[in-house]
Amino acid sequence: MAMNEADDDTSGAAALFRSLGDPSRLAILHHLRLGEHRVVEITEHLGLAQSTVSKHLASLREQGLVVSRPEGRASVFSLARPEPLADLLAAAERLRQG
Repeated sequence: MAMNEADDDTSGAAALFRSLGDPSRLAILHHLRLGEHRVVEITEHLGLAQSTVSKHLASLREQGLVVSRPEGRASVFSLARPEPLADLLAAAERLRQG
């Protein structure tokens, strides 16, 4: 396999891991494991600015990790695929612990 083909095969995974590499985004994902939340609820829980949470949610949505649905004038966010994400995060913890 040529190098550019390998790059094509791994670029999606690299983008996903970059997205998961930010502690704030991981905290948002962990919070969403509890259920659906509006941005204001996430900001209150994590103590982050609304603009920061919105930016992180946009990044997580681009990676297919979260989805949103309208509710009145707000958007409600949830995990797109809770079980595979839980498996991935658990595998990361196992790897870290050795």
